[in-house]
Amino acid sequence: MIGSRFVLLISLALAVVTAQQCEVCKKVLDDVMAKVPSADKSKPDAIGKVIREHCETTRNKEHKFCFYIGALPESATSIMNEVTKPLSWSMPTEKVCVDKLKNKDAQICELKYDKPLDWKTIDLKKMRVKELKNILGEWGESCKGCTEKTEFIKRIEELKPKYVKDEL
Repeated sequence: MIGSRFVLLISLALAVVTAQQCEVCKKVLDDVMAKVPSADKSKPDAIGKVIREHCETTRNKEHKFCFYIGALPESATSIMNEVTKPLSWSMPTEKVCVDKLKNKDAQICELKYDKPLDWKTIDLKKMRVKELKNILGEWGESCKGCTEKTEFIKRIEELKPKYVKDEL
C-alpha cells in the first residue's frame, strides 16, 4: 500500500517536471502548427516557411528560441531540419522539443516564461531599474531619454492601462 502511494507520487512529480520542461519550445511549435494549412502539414519546407514567418514577430523568450533553432536571419547555425521533419511526420511538439531538440541544444529546454506580475500588489518603487526595463521590453516599449528610476516608473504607469487588463 505504501509502496504504491510512493510510486504514484513519484510519477506525478515526474509528470509536473515534464510539463514545465521546454515550455517556450512547445508553445512556439504549437502556435506554428496551428498556422500551417492542413494540406502542408506533411511538408517540411512548408512548415519551415511558417516557422520563419512566425519568428519574425516574436519577442523575448520566443525570439531567443527562434534564434537557437536557426529560424532568424541573424542565427549563427540552423537545426531547422530537426524541427520540421519530425513535425511533418505528425510527431507531437512535446516529443520534438524533449527528444530531438534538447539533445542538440540544451538551452532550448532551459527557456522558461517569466512569471506574470501581480499588478494589484506590485510596488514599482521597490523594483530595480533592470526589472522596470524588462517590463517595458516585454511590452515592446522603451523609455527614450530616461535616466532616473522615477522616469521609468512614470513611463510604466502611462502605459499600464494599455497592457495590464484589470480582472473583474
